[in-house]
Amino acid sequence: MSIFKARVKEFEDVLAGPQDLIDLKQLRKLAFNGVPDVQSFRALSWKLLLGYLGPRRSSWTTTLAQKRALYKQFIEELVLPPGHSSNRASVDGGDGDKVDSGGVGLQDHPLSEGPESAWNTFFNDNEFLLQIDKDVRRLCPDISFFQQPTDYPCEIVVHSKGEHGRRLHERVVPAVLSSANVERKGLGMTKINLITKRSVENYAAMEEGQEAHWEVVQRILFIYAKLNPGQGYVQGMNEIVGPIYYVMASDPDLTYRAHAEADCFFCFTALMSEIRDFFIKTLDDAEGGIKFMMARLSNMLKSKDLSIYELLRSQELHPQYYSFRWLTLLLSQEFPLPDVLRIWDSVFADEQRFDFLIKICCSMILIQKEAILENDFASNVKLLQNYPPIDINVVIAHAGSLA
Repeated sequence: MSIFKARVKEFEDVLAGPQDLIDLKQLRKLAFNGVPDVQSFRALSWKLLLGYLGPRRSSWTTTLAQKRALYKQFIEELVLPPGHSSNRASVDGGDGDKVDSGGVGLQDHPLSEGPESAWNTFFNDNEFLLQIDKDVRRLCPDISFFQQPTDYPCEIVVHSKGEHGRRLHERVVPAVLSSANVERKGLGMTKINLITKRSVENYAAMEEGQEAHWEVVQRILFIYAKLNPGQGYVQGMNEIVGPIYYVMASDPDLTYRAHAEADCFFCFTALMSEIRDFFIKTLDDAEGGIKFMMARLSNMLKSKDLSIYELLRSQELHPQYYSFRWLTLLLSQEFPLPDVLRIWDSVFADEQRFDFLIKICCSMILIQKEAILENDFASNVKLLQNYPPIDINVVIAHAGSLA
């Protein structure tokens, strides 16, 4: 039996064996060395390692049904425009008559600026939605996956029946001036009627009834931001959710793939609960903050190779110039997507979670020792900000050798 087949058999024994209780310790051990890119191994392993699914297989059906139903509710309440039939309710009109909240009342009028106005919230959301829209459109540009249509579009969103705003990108597509009609009556003020049309350049989206994978990711990030107003959306979260969604939406098991959006959302939320401090500036100096993590990397480099540490210090090449992005985005920007997935297998399997991430970052520097010691400041910045192509298994093996 080949080594690969033997590893597949080990994963089958853990994930698809007759026992009800998954041996998480054994799964971590196996996943740490990389999850075979076959069957549903990676998607299922990540769901378990991130805590979305519990170790008892018998609980999965109930957990998945409840979570997916909850996510559908999030879409209806947070994504669909105010007054949509799915988020209407019968309310007391004050004189005993029942009024459909889908009708336009004082608070529900689109021009209402009251703090309780659903429309006011709707328009305010567009501020961070614009940033999400920009970011998801450049997800993993080296592959076409995110521009491709999903086989499982969100039905209540893509069948808009002419209703504007169900598809999030429609809310923030910029308008361009098409023409202006000038009217002048007598000695009064000149009246200019501006006629705008939607800009279609670089904003191609799917036709009615379809949606691209990037649109699904946009919705996931929008809902996350709505449910976490204290944090909201921070640029870079798109790079965290992208690989998770790719794994879920590429699951060979179509019964799972059909629910990639909901499953990705909860896996992403679980991961963000661990790294959210990276994205909150006021917590930079906290133990889980990004400055603390960069200091740990710097101290590890100092202990492993003083010559590199001293050179970078003498060049005033501070860790934030390169390791801020490495750590915050879990190396998702430094390597091709398949390599990122391999790195994340180990990171998610690490019970200490980010200890091994720091070791990988340290190894990335140590492996380039010869070039770093010869380079000047500018060349080293370029090297560390645009890490050269390398066999990712070499980096991971090196990291595994660090005490």
